[in-house]
Amino acid sequence: MDTIFDFDALPRPVLDDIPADARGPGAPAATSDDALLDSYSRTLVDVVDRVGHAVVRIDVKRGGAPAGAGSGVIVSPDGFVLTNSHVVQGARVVEATLLDGRTLTARVLGDDPDTDLALLRVDEAATLPFAPLGDSSVLKRGQIAVAIGNPLGFDATVTAGVVSALGRSLRSRNGRMIEDVIQTDAALNPGNSGGPLVNARGEVIGINTAIIQGAQGICFAVAANTASFVLGEIVRHGRVRRAYVGVGAAVATLPRRIALRLGLAQATGALVTAVERGSPADEAGVLTGDIVIALDGREVTSAGDLVRKLDASLIGRTAPLDVLRRSEVRRFWIGPKERAS
Repeated sequence: MDTIFDFDALPRPVLDDIPADARGPGAPAATSDDALLDSYSRTLVDVVDRVGHAVVRIDVKRGGAPAGAGSGVIVSPDGFVLTNSHVVQGARVVEATLLDGRTLTARVLGDDPDTDLALLRVDEAATLPFAPLGDSSVLKRGQIAVAIGNPLGFDATVTAGVVSALGRSLRSRNGRMIEDVIQTDAALNPGNSGGPLVNARGEVIGINTAIIQGAQGICFAVAANTASFVLGEIVRHGRVRRAYVGVGAAVATLPRRIALRLGLAQATGALVTAVERGSPADEAGVLTGDIVIALDGREVTSAGDLVRKLDASLIGRTAPLDVLRRSEVRRFWIGPKERAS
């Protein structure tokens, strides 16, 4: 008589107990949450773990009543916080709420509407989590970009995308142009303003500032190098001091043949598109159509680069300005003034 086996009654092996080389081709590997995460996901999780606790909710009150809210990021352990100028709205004191629920009072040390940035300082004596500022000049299109903030009041919201474009210009609320702006497709919503845009190393590469209404995936952040400059100026002077020469400019490509003949290493400069009458540039002899290639002995490669080099060190002294005019390099001596706020 044949023996009948009840195969369902036999003990079933646990896959994790079988050696990998004994499972046979095509057998699934042992699984766990960590193993299922791909490298992109692990990168994002790591970034959020490192930076998330440095992101704060900013609340502005007037007469005890809520007057606005946004995001901010702590950039030093002693309590310096970067956010947007339009978030603080001219307030002197705001509330900063951390991810752990603590609400701290923060003073507005300085406000720079030209770059839509403001610097706060937490009053309480406490060592705080912080995210370091990175170097935005080394960014490449396509790099991972992670935005963390409090959109529409939803604390600690994370969105991810890429750096879509670099070197954009964006008009600030006071009408002046913010140069060297980062474009990203990391989703932003009202309330994200002032929060950080972060790279895969957990460094702040920008401060989220604006979205294009009605468009999807077109968002902007003020570059970290601009934020670092503004932070330093406010800490030293209480405001951002800038030199003024009285020109409008745009990026221009130098003709390769002329650049080679003149021995110029750079490929671009700042094309002068307008000269204000009676300005230092006008008095020096600068003309529309000139391409600025150096200021005070420092190479100028774009309009944004020229703006950054017009810092407080140039105020009240004469400096050389080198331009390309009709295929020849001309040098002018210019006396920048402190720009009125």
